[in-house]
Amino acid sequence: MNLNTLHEIATISDPIERACALGRAMTEQQSLVEEAARMRRQAIAEARESGHRLEEIASVLGVSPGRISQMRKGPASRAPQPPPDTRPQVIVHRALPTTPGALGNGAAFVTAAERQGVRPGHRMLFVGAEPSSEHVATCLRVQTGDEVIARRRLILADDVPVRLVTSYFRADLFAGTSVAEPDPIRPSLRECLEELGHSFGHAEETLMARPATRPEADALQLDLGEWAVQVLRASYSTDDTPVHILESICAASRHIFTVSQEGGEQEF
Repeated sequence: MNLNTLHEIATISDPIERACALGRAMTEQQSLVEEAARMRRQAIAEARESGHRLEEIASVLGVSPGRISQMRKGPASRAPQPPPDTRPQVIVHRALPTTPGALGNGAAFVTAAERQGVRPGHRMLFVGAEPSSEHVATCLRVQTGDEVIARRRLILADDVPVRLVTSYFRADLFAGTSVAEPDPIRPSLRECLEELGHSFGHAEETLMARPATRPEADALQLDLGEWAVQVLRASYSTDDTPVHILESICAASRHIFTVSQEGGEQEF
């Protein structure tokens, strides 16, 4: 990493994306530092084996002989180990592409969790209007910061939070409808949208692994620096109107992603 890299990262307009890019750069930099230290230890060892004295090596490197001895040995001691994680451990499966049943009241997750032998649960966190982030605004074809309708819930497995799921809708299309109400959407999201005049046309889905943001880490009970997997599904009506964005922030250490492929003219 160099100053040019930092300057490029600084131009990223979305603060969350900018923080993620900085986190990745810091991780890469730390890996380079550790590898450079290992290579330096090897170089000092080779110099000693070829007959160079500690004092000679120290003079060239501009440090004391004692410091050379420390470099040869590596870190003096390991960092204190954190206390063991007493949180229950749980692994759940997340199907890709997203199954239609996952878009409604969570029935698909309940079925999948019970099949896996874990106890499902969910907690509604927020329903209402909020400013759109850059990636949500792009999918909904509005301006960043424009008001959108958000429905956010926390998904639990054996009382352990495993993912944050948020549905986003354009406020100009859905403000004042049942989509903006705190009650569960009945009988299903698809039927509700069709009643409002929007028939499903197609969907686009992306997946990105990145460090969890602080709000995400707090909600999912992750340590800072732990990774999340963001699954973003954008759905469009038959006239190509962006109708629904589903964002799932999954705790990476608690998920296995299963990708299904239909039969037909495919190769093994």
